[in-house]
Amino acid sequence: MITELGHFALILAFCLTLPQAFFGLAGAAYRKPHWMAVTHRAAAGQFVFAGVAFACLSYSFYVNDFSVLYVAQNSNSALPTFYRFSAVWGAHEGSLLLWLFVQAAWTVSVAAFSRNMPHAMTSRVLGVLGVISAGFALFILTTSNPFERLWPAAMDGRDLNPLLQDPGLAIHPPMLYTGYVGFSVPFAFAVAAMLEGKLDSMWARWVRPWATIAWMFLTIGISLGGWWAYYELGWGGWWAWDPVENASFMPWLVGTALIHSLAVTEKRGLFKSWTLLLSISAFSLSLLGTFLVRSGIIESVHAFASDPSRGLFILVFLGICIGAALTLYAWRAPLFRSQAGFAPISRESFLLFNNVLLVAAAALILIGTLYPLFLDAFGLAKISVGPPYFAIAFLIPMLPLVFLLAPGMHASWKKASFGRIKTTLTMLLIVAIIAGIAIPVAVYGWRSIISAAGIVAALWVAFSALIEPVGRLRKGQSLSAGVLGMSVAHLGLAVFILGATTVESYSEEADLSLRPGQSAEHAGFVFTMNSLREIDGPNYRAVESEIVITRDGEQVTVLHPQKRVYRVQTMPMTEAGIDSSWNHDLFIAMGDHLGNGAWSVRLQYKPMVLFIWLGAFIAAMGGLISTFDRRYRQRVHAEVKVGSVADAKSA
Repeated sequence: MITELGHFALILAFCLTLPQAFFGLAGAAYRKPHWMAVTHRAAAGQFVFAGVAFACLSYSFYVNDFSVLYVAQNSNSALPTFYRFSAVWGAHEGSLLLWLFVQAAWTVSVAAFSRNMPHAMTSRVLGVLGVISAGFALFILTTSNPFERLWPAAMDGRDLNPLLQDPGLAIHPPMLYTGYVGFSVPFAFAVAAMLEGKLDSMWARWVRPWATIAWMFLTIGISLGGWWAYYELGWGGWWAWDPVENASFMPWLVGTALIHSLAVTEKRGLFKSWTLLLSISAFSLSLLGTFLVRSGIIESVHAFASDPSRGLFILVFLGICIGAALTLYAWRAPLFRSQAGFAPISRESFLLFNNVLLVAAAALILIGTLYPLFLDAFGLAKISVGPPYFAIAFLIPMLPLVFLLAPGMHASWKKASFGRIKTTLTMLLIVAIIAGIAIPVAVYGWRSIISAAGIVAALWVAFSALIEPVGRLRKGQSLSAGVLGMSVAHLGLAVFILGATTVESYSEEADLSLRPGQSAEHAGFVFTMNSLREIDGPNYRAVESEIVITRDGEQVTVLHPQKRVYRVQTMPMTEAGIDSSWNHDLFIAMGDHLGNGAWSVRLQYKPMVLFIWLGAFIAAMGGLISTFDRRYRQRVHAEVKVGSVADAKSA
């Protein structure tokens, strides 16, 4: 009964996307207020029915309803309750239902929080979002129905993929999907602006908080994925340039460019073409990531094993979205030219360089990700593009971008006149150079000029991010949420760069064998395996070692890494033992049993790895803070047309 209710709710959600799309677009085109009102009701109904469908599937997992094929394939009666819930999005069908529910949540949020916008613009935006929701709902109903029955019902399930039986993976996909889907809102605003032929500073003000919130969720989602890979996969790394990792990182880069481009469009009425293309590209890359994960053309621990027909559907849908949006852009682009200018050295110039470098980084990653797939598809060769290419390709645009950040934050609009801030920036740069070279050399030793440059850049950006908030607070001046959010986000970026540079430059790793009673020295610590014992978990068996870590004869900590084998899927998994402190991690992972009581063990010393996750979280919180700026809650009193006198004055 619950399964049938969920399937029926899914059908109703799809049915409501159609009037939302039609009446939203047609109502705005023909200025029919009653038609436009339908879009809000349809969006609310779609959210309710998508939520009912998701709740029904969740209940099927909770009660172990193995007459549902998707539940039988991805759960088990011995699976802990927490993981039964996360198993709802643990494979293809359920993750798409989550996607549809999140899409409906974004849509109803736009409907609810767009009262300060003209009705025609809101209607067009909801209409475009309805088209996107209709595409995904149709995809689920025709190729990926999570409510398909299994007759006769299975006695028990095949269990959830052991890789996904982890708290980090329970939180990571919803955050990532919320970011992915969130970029459909700027995309919808861009299409709506092109349909209306009007894009002004007020439009940018409407779009900016939505783009920032989507960016915030994607930032958290990506960092959670890196954190999970670090402690769960047993290799001790946090980013492998895996194709699916790249698929999430590319829209993040373009989304970062988008929120900066929106700042220029809002303040000066410039970069309108940039803003439109970045809005289209961010969502298009999100769809491309969905295609890569679900098409079966790549191998990754993050990918879903799916048949090619599903990938073909997404590829066609991607082509329709991109093709329609770019065709509309080609038609409407002449309307969005601005006569305003700016000096070669100005905030606009710095933000233009920012956009170019971020897009260049995304393009280089896109080439490295897709090039092997194209060669394979045409039968030319089978090659693998690995981390060395991506590290160099990413570093080339990122190093200048980071060094431009500090002056760019404090440059004036139209023409930069740094004034007294120039002296402050120069002094901070000198301090950053001295501290960025002397402190790491004293603590870790010299590594390379790239390592030194990364640490110096991180310190300079961190110091520069604090100039404006500290200066205003010292003068007793108020600090707007926009300024504070910008400073916090850039400070988070600096913390991330500091952590990533340090851990990549100064990590120490050793692979060796240990048996009970044996010790090994690594990175100034002594690791002693005291004992081994067998453990029975709820749905796995494990061998757990007790490893005592000492330094200078004093005990630092005791870790208990495990080697697990899950009963149903008989899949071995490594549960690392990690001792975390603010300035380093000690990481231990058990490998294979070597006989005679000996086990292969990986020991790692990871300096400042915590700063990677801390920096990402701080940056995301900066984005969140900026959305509380008062100007995003101002109502529209007059509509300004592109090219109008009012627009020229605001520029």
